[in-house]
Amino acid sequence: MTASKNLLPMNSTVKRSISGVCFLAVVLGGLLFNKYLFALLLSFILVTMLGEFYRMTMGDKYKGIRVLAILLGLCAFFMLFSIMAFGLDIRYICFTAVFLIALMTSTLLVKEKSDFKLFAFLYTGLMYIAAPLVLSNFVVFDKTGAFNGLPMVAFLCIIWASDVGAYCFGMLFGKNGKKLFPSISPNKSWAGFWGGLGTAVVTGLILNRTGLFPYPLLHCVILSIIMNIAGVYGDLFESQWKRTFGIKDSGTIIPGHGGMLDRFDSALFAIPAGVVYLVTIGLI
Repeated sequence: MTASKNLLPMNSTVKRSISGVCFLAVVLGGLLFNKYLFALLLSFILVTMLGEFYRMTMGDKYKGIRVLAILLGLCAFFMLFSIMAFGLDIRYICFTAVFLIALMTSTLLVKEKSDFKLFAFLYTGLMYIAAPLVLSNFVVFDKTGAFNGLPMVAFLCIIWASDVGAYCFGMLFGKNGKKLFPSISPNKSWAGFWGGLGTAVVTGLILNRTGLFPYPLLHCVILSIIMNIAGVYGDLFESQWKRTFGIKDSGTIIPGHGGMLDRFDSALFAIPAGVVYLVTIGLI
């Protein structure tokens, strides 16, 4: 019986490791091969994360209307993708209004008017999840429409390195130290925050020196700092949602890791922050 119990953590660790490697391989494959795999990967992530968010906030209610919201997010992503990848006239983006009008109209037709407040979650999900993924097109396409997934890989490396650094430094130095946001995430400490920040900057420097981060050195450092801070808030933001609705993980799609939203919570804040910075200084 004792031997059997000892095997449980090992089996869980093995399962977590295998699923983590598979997840990483799928993400890298989708980002590095070509723009079509990129579009397929991002659309899958968008649909999955919106589905997790709507299930968390709305339960099993109004599945048909939730599908319209997801289609709106997909339409916005593919419109910007087509504009940047194929030079589609920017005026065609107005077709997203068709799904927006259908979504707003459908919410007015429900019989249970007391549920109307639930529909706020539809628009929150679109802003929180779909908008950052739509903006990711700016990271992988240059002004000529050429596709390069390496900058997005670099973005994710900084985000995930920050998470790992925060975890390691928090475990080593933050157990008895001051907490970052104890009311939202009791385990996150200031030691973890500074450790994650340092890890993010070092990762940005390494990526710059190896040619994987195609921006001037100073901007790589600033970008790493901005994305680290934004990523921390993205993590806390998702934690607040889960705490509010009393759930541990947003889903179970990645064995041992939870849902897709659990894996990309930091990225949902970090990617838009990175894009805004790069657009502001004229690097994209």
